[in-house]
Amino acid sequence: MLIAIGLSADCFAVAVSGSASMGTSSTSQVLRISLAFGVSQALMPVFGWLAGRTVIDLIADFDHWIAFALLAVIGGKMIWESFHAKYSRSDATDITRGFPLLALSVATSIDALAVGLTFAFLEVNIATASATIGIVAFTVTAIGFLLGRKADNLIGKRAETIGGIVLIGIGLRIVLTHIL
Repeated sequence: MLIAIGLSADCFAVAVSGSASMGTSSTSQVLRISLAFGVSQALMPVFGWLAGRTVIDLIADFDHWIAFALLAVIGGKMIWESFHAKYSRSDATDITRGFPLLALSVATSIDALAVGLTFAFLEVNIATASATIGIVAFTVTAIGFLLGRKADNLIGKRAETIGGIVLIGIGLRIVLTHIL
């Protein structure tokens, strides 16, 4: 459970900042992002568990850079759009659709891949662990997205700028965690 909560922290931060930057959101958007983050968080440990040492050794040197690049591109786009002269709230990046949703789902779940490898060495029941991680990520993402709606009232028109900065910050944290 503690691992699931730890892995879902990035999901929470992305959901809060993304929701705040969008201004308004629908129930289908909350469900879409929560499901995408929950499923990706549940699948990545399984992939790590199945991959074993060979694949992990191939990507371990740069997986954090992939996560950073995805978060930086989306965060940078959000910041640029927030300062764009013709910007309006309706133009805000919808992180619950298309490439942003896919990229954020992968970027926030890369650490779960390494956790899956650890689970293989510890002989953890991967089905139970994966289901727990997915359910916690789904729940935490939904809570974060709903809280982001409230945060929009506090941070106003620069919510997308702040959201982009948060995404880039998460990417930097991932890189620094792996480098240091």
